[in-house]
Amino acid sequence: MKSNLLFLVTVAGAVLGLTVQSGDWPQWGRDASKNFYSPEKGLPSEFHPGDFIQGTEDIDLSTTKNVKWVVKLGSQAYGNASVSQGRVYVGTNNESPRIQRHLGDRGIVYCLDEQTGEFLWQLTVPKLGAGKVSDWEYLGICSSPTVEGNRVYVISNRCEVLCLDTQGMANGNDGPFVDEAQYLAGPGHPALPVEQDDADIIWVFDMREELGVFPHNIASSSVVVVGDTVFATTSNGQDWGHLNIPSPNAPCLVALDKNTGALLGEEVSGISLNLMHCNWSSPGYGQINDQSMVFFGGGDGIVYAFDPKPVPGADGLNELKEIWKYDAVPLKYKEKYGKPIKYPAADGPSEIIGTPVFYRDRVYVAIGQDPEHGEGVGMLSCIDASGKGDISVSGAVWTYDKINRTISTVSIDPETGLLFVCDYSGFLYCLDAETGKEYWIYDMKAHMWSSTMVADGKVFLGDEDGDFVILKADRELEVLSEVNFGAPIYSSPVAANGVLFVGTQTHLYAIAE
Repeated sequence: MKSNLLFLVTVAGAVLGLTVQSGDWPQWGRDASKNFYSPEKGLPSEFHPGDFIQGTEDIDLSTTKNVKWVVKLGSQAYGNASVSQGRVYVGTNNESPRIQRHLGDRGIVYCLDEQTGEFLWQLTVPKLGAGKVSDWEYLGICSSPTVEGNRVYVISNRCEVLCLDTQGMANGNDGPFVDEAQYLAGPGHPALPVEQDDADIIWVFDMREELGVFPHNIASSSVVVVGDTVFATTSNGQDWGHLNIPSPNAPCLVALDKNTGALLGEEVSGISLNLMHCNWSSPGYGQINDQSMVFFGGGDGIVYAFDPKPVPGADGLNELKEIWKYDAVPLKYKEKYGKPIKYPAADGPSEIIGTPVFYRDRVYVAIGQDPEHGEGVGMLSCIDASGKGDISVSGAVWTYDKINRTISTVSIDPETGLLFVCDYSGFLYCLDAETGKEYWIYDMKAHMWSSTMVADGKVFLGDEDGDFVILKADRELEVLSEVNFGAPIYSSPVAANGVLFVGTQTHLYAIAE
C-alpha cells in the first residue's frame, strides 16, 4: 500500500484540473469543480425522440425531431456520457452485446464516434461473482469516464480504477498492463482473443485487493484528475445484512499516479468506521488562494476537504490530510425528544451520495440515501470552503431544508447566479446560489436519480418515468418543452459542441437543432 513514487501537483496542473477543451464534456460534472453547467449555446428548446422501428429496439430517425443520432445501449445505464476529442464514452451493461465473443452479464464502456454514434471499441469487465452484495447483477458500469489527453479513467464494477487508451487496441497494446486476454475472461477462465474493438488497458488498480475495500452493491463513483494524480472514492460499505462494515479501516478516498496507477496516498479520517450505508459520492477539486482542495461527500454524512498532496504518516502510509470537515446532517435529523433516530428512517439522518460542487470559494452539497430506502427529509448546504478544522457551525453560509433526500448534484449558472437541484421525490428547485433564496419549485411527478444540467439559459432534466423537461433558467418558472422517451432516465444530460446528449436506460441520444 506504500507509494513508491513522489507526488507532484504543479500550479499549471491544478489550473488544468478546472478547465476543459472548449466544447467538450470529458468527465462527470464537466470539469473538476463538478458543477453541472456548460457554456454551450444554441441547444434545442424542443425535440422529439422518435418511435421504434416495429419489432426492433432501433429508433426510426425519420420520426424524430432535432435528433442527430441514437445508439442502443444495454438494458441499464446510470453515469453520464463523457465527450472528448471527437469521441463519446458511456457506461452500460452487456444486454445488447456488440461483440459476440463477449456474452453474458458484463460491465461495459462504449467508445463511439461523436459525429455519427458509430461504435469504435468497448471495455468489457467480467462480474465479481459476488452477486448483489458487491457487484449487483446487470447494473453494468455506473461510473462516468474521465478523459484527459489520450487516457480514459473509469471505475469498474469490480471496484477497480482503470486507465485506458482512447484509441483502444487500434494502435496496439500499450503497457504496462498487457494481459487483456486474461482480464476479459476473468480469473480462473481461459483467456479470450483480443481484437481491435477491445479496450487497451494501460493499468489497473484493484481497490479490493490493494486496500481491502468491501464495495456495497456496486462501485459507482467517478474519478477526478488533478495534475499527475487521480483521486477516486472506493465505494466501501456495509455487508448484505446492513449490520456490519466488513472493512472498517479501509479508506474512502485514495490518490493514484495517473501514469502508473501507483498508490500515492489515502484518507485516514476514519470515515469507514461511521458509514451509514456506503460511500458512493465522487470527489471534486477547487483552489482558494494558494490552497488546493479535494472535496468528498462521506458515507457518514460529512463533507471533507483534503489537501491533495499526500504526506508521510506515522504508520508508514502516505496520508491525505484533512483541511476541514462539515457535518451536513442537522441535529433535528439525528435525534428526536432526546432519542437517536435510526437510519434509514424517513425523518432521520442521511449520507452524501451526490457530488460536492465547488463554486466561487463555496461548496454546495445535499444529503440523501440509496433510492431503495424511499423518500425522506433532506438538506442542501452552502459551505464556506475557506475554513479550517471542524466548520460544521462556522462554515454554513446558508442551508435549505425544503429539499428531500437526493442523490443528485447541483447545477449553478454563473450568468445568473441561480442554483438548480432536484430530489428523489421528484421536485426541481431554483434557488439563489449566493443567499439560498427560493424562487420556484417544479414537480416532475416521478422519482429522480439524475442531476440537473444548465446551459444556454435552459435547465435540462429527466426522471424515472422517462419524462424529460427543458425549463428556462430564470427566476420565473417557465417550461419550454417536455417529452417522454419511453424508458427510464437515470443518467444525467450533458452538452458538448452544440449537442445535447441524453441517456435513457436503453439508448443514448445526440440531440441538436
